[in-house]
Amino acid sequence: MDLEALVAPVVEAAGLELVDVDLRHEGERRVLRVTVDREQGVNLDAIAEVSERVSRRLDVEGFDPGPYALEVSSPGVERWLRRPSDYARRVGERVKVRTAEPVDGARTHTGTLVAAGEDEVTIATTAGERRVGYEDIVSAQVVVDWAEELKRSKR
Repeated sequence: MDLEALVAPVVEAAGLELVDVDLRHEGERRVLRVTVDREQGVNLDAIAEVSERVSRRLDVEGFDPGPYALEVSSPGVERWLRRPSDYARRVGERVKVRTAEPVDGARTHTGTLVAAGEDEVTIATTAGERRVGYEDIVSAQVVVDWAEELKRSKR
């Protein structure tokens, strides 16, 4: 059963974007994690509503992997970047990108995401701009400078 194809229309009908669907064993139980988002972010009411809709859809379609827990959440502030569209939305934000092989002598590139094209991203690091192809990226996520955020909140 293609869970993403099953869940995506339900999430989109609720006005949200499906970020990820993941079913895995955790100890004695299975957990189905559905991660959703939208441009202005999601609140608890939106998550509760889509959780109920997804649960009903899974029941109607006969999804039965045995006992499981359904968890619906947002990707959070320091969200993982997976698709080119994820990167495109985060241009101007601080990111950490890890590559399988060194790019300009490093495997970890932290800085401001300045461009996200069809095939690669450009990151402005303290060592200069780095161009990294999507196929070379092992993991990437938005990073927040919490010390700076704390200073801003005190102003």
